[in-house]
Amino acid sequence: MARSVDHEAGLEARGPRMKARDLALRYDVVVIGAGPSGLAAATIAARAGLATLLLDENPGIGGQVYRGIGTSPVAVQAVLGADYWAGGTLADEAKASGAIIATGATVWSLDAERRVGVSIGGEGRLIEARYVVLATGALERPFPVPGWTLPGVMSVGGAQTLLKAHGLVPDGRVVLAGCGPLLWLYAAQLLRAGGAIEAILDTTPRRNWLGALPWAPWFLLSRYFGKGLGLIREVRRKTRVFHADWLEALGDANKLTEVAFGTAGRERRLPADRLLLHHGVVPNLNLAAAAGIAPTWDRRQHCWIVPAGDKFAMLKSGIAVVGDAAGIGGAEAAAERGRLAALAIVEVLRPAAMPALPRERAVRAALRRALRGRRFLDALYLPAPQFRRPMGDTMVCRCEEVTAEQLRETARLGVPGPNQMKAFLRCGMGPCQGRMCGLTVTELIAAERGIHPREVGYWRLRPPVKPVTLGELASLPVTENERLAVER
Repeated sequence: MARSVDHEAGLEARGPRMKARDLALRYDVVVIGAGPSGLAAATIAARAGLATLLLDENPGIGGQVYRGIGTSPVAVQAVLGADYWAGGTLADEAKASGAIIATGATVWSLDAERRVGVSIGGEGRLIEARYVVLATGALERPFPVPGWTLPGVMSVGGAQTLLKAHGLVPDGRVVLAGCGPLLWLYAAQLLRAGGAIEAILDTTPRRNWLGALPWAPWFLLSRYFGKGLGLIREVRRKTRVFHADWLEALGDANKLTEVAFGTAGRERRLPADRLLLHHGVVPNLNLAAAAGIAPTWDRRQHCWIVPAGDKFAMLKSGIAVVGDAAGIGGAEAAAERGRLAALAIVEVLRPAAMPALPRERAVRAALRRALRGRRFLDALYLPAPQFRRPMGDTMVCRCEEVTAEQLRETARLGVPGPNQMKAFLRCGMGPCQGRMCGLTVTELIAAERGIHPREVGYWRLRPPVKPVTLGELASLPVTENERLAVER
């Protein structure tokens, strides 16, 4: 990723970063994640007069969808597209709302009593909240294929982050592989930025079209239809597209050299310096699970989701789950889900402020419009079984270097689920805490045992869900009662 897009001077200046010690010990509402849902929720809560804290571990707000909004070095707005720059409105509203915004803040703990453990700049803080809004967004679905750990192979989402935040485009011979809207969006952005694509390997199963047909009428009436068709046409005019039922990254220990792929018994090879993989996104739910909210299996999106409730606010528990963490719906739907949760919280804590806020009926109508067409996309872009359930020595758990065959062999011993699998193979115990392998482990166990993934279950997660140093723990404020308890 050596080449940079032309950029403009005079980017938004970054002020001094807030320190952990600057945060209060209690807030009415703590929002975790400053993507579209978190920004929208924090704006509503703060406008209602609630003491609101918005936390995000990135250097700036915007989440993954609006990464670098306000600071992106990409000068030509057409490169990233109008949908990206629309995030500036959400960001500006949050900044003007009165919410306290802390970036570079890593949240490593959340318990059922709504105590939030966060670290900023090497200092830790435990914060109590009357309500917590989890807007942790999505992460890319695991895409384990042979050779995916080679240098030169990365995700489309990672490459798009480099473009948005730093104006970087990949050099050399670039191959994109996978399926889903983001694949085509990034391909168009890369080409607009002056990059080149050797080929796109479309892994969308052809039989998926039949499964998606019942939802086609709603898709044709949605914004997705025109936008998606335009992106695909734009990309196909400038690069080759091949169908692929399987693929493999080839090279040596130092670099990727080519990509092998094929369909119907035919094999082809393309020279490649960069292979960018993508099979859609799935909810990022580790923090919710660690707080005791059990995920459920979504048969439509083939992933774990957090049951979020009608208003995306669990008022009895005091924890709301919003945005893509409650099921993939896209940026517009995420923002409306954030607003719904915040309105539900305001209705309890400060009902007198409700008349000055958006009406729930209007927010629900906007959410329905934003979700129109999603069922078609979910059915069409469900990855093929061979990509979700790899075979042989394909690496599944990158942190602990556990292969698909090791997982399958251990499952055949009678291991009931991923938590017991940890005792055998340590998968899910590395720095990513199972984010990169969790879905694959679940599906492999289910396949070997002949049961449904929901019967297999997900990781049993406990804090800390992100790495935290002893120094950060030692810096936590200690009350007089706590000090006396230790001394005694």
